[in-house]
Amino acid sequence: MQSVIEGERSTGAVAQGSAGRTASLRRIATETSTTPAHGLKARREDEFNTERHVYEPHKVGLPPLRSYFRELWKRREFAYEMARTDMRAQHLDTTFGRLWLLLNPLLLAGVYFILVDILRRGKHVQPHYLEHLVLEIFAYYYVSGAIRAGARTVVGGGKLVLNTAFPRLLLPLSSVLEHFLRFLPTLVIYGIIHVAAGLPVGPHLLLVIPLVILLTAIAAGLSMFVSALQVYFRDLTQFLPYMLRLWLYLSPVLWTVSQIDKRGLHFLVWINPIGPPLVALSDLVIDGYVPAASLFAASAGWAVLLGLIGSIFFMSRERDFAVRL
Repeated sequence: MQSVIEGERSTGAVAQGSAGRTASLRRIATETSTTPAHGLKARREDEFNTERHVYEPHKVGLPPLRSYFRELWKRREFAYEMARTDMRAQHLDTTFGRLWLLLNPLLLAGVYFILVDILRRGKHVQPHYLEHLVLEIFAYYYVSGAIRAGARTVVGGGKLVLNTAFPRLLLPLSSVLEHFLRFLPTLVIYGIIHVAAGLPVGPHLLLVIPLVILLTAIAAGLSMFVSALQVYFRDLTQFLPYMLRLWLYLSPVLWTVSQIDKRGLHFLVWINPIGPPLVALSDLVIDGYVPAASLFAASAGWAVLLGLIGSIFFMSRERDFAVRL
């Protein structure tokens, strides 16, 4: 009888010990999983410097810019690899792919030259019009191609956006980088045409570098804007080719500044984001003189304005992409 009583006492002690250990474990788990409100808020606001990521609908607003751009710079190779992958997917890493990359804009320039020549009945407004057309076609299709491809980056990368934490701004920027890599060989082709046509060659051509940088910034700003807009308006990519074609006709590609000056339409250059850099490019490369400072100032103004609008609009809507996709 005494052994039975002692057994019951030991069983009760074990049960009490188990209950005590369970309560202590629950207390430890609660203390571990419960964080102060301000700590959780800081984690949600600065999601790139923490190990835990909270995925839930967020209010529209900018992320912490310092950590965001720091992470953006760390992942620059990711954007480069995405650009190379897209080029390989289009077989641009093959011989025939590279050949088509060069022939396509040349054929377009030839078609437009014949069309304009027929409309003008063989009366050219300025000498070296063909060289002007080839140069401006190369530059215009660099910008428009980056915008057209950038519009599909966020929606097309839905799984990547939903399953991976990274600055989504890399997606449209990778499309700009891809078309910049496609633009570089066309500069070599134009250089051959430039020399063969006997156009001036000198140190002034170094100013092409800042003009290309300004065109790249304009392309990046517009690409960021349309890629975010495409998330909300899925039919944008259907209308975008028509808008870009209209933009081509309103840009100093098929026409020159001397033509519109006679008709009082010079304002078309200034209200067009790529108008000033294209005019400056033609003055510099075709005519052989340094463009007016106003053209550089207007180009820089458009680049900064569109870069700010595109990046702010994209980053402020970025947290809403996972809900919309």
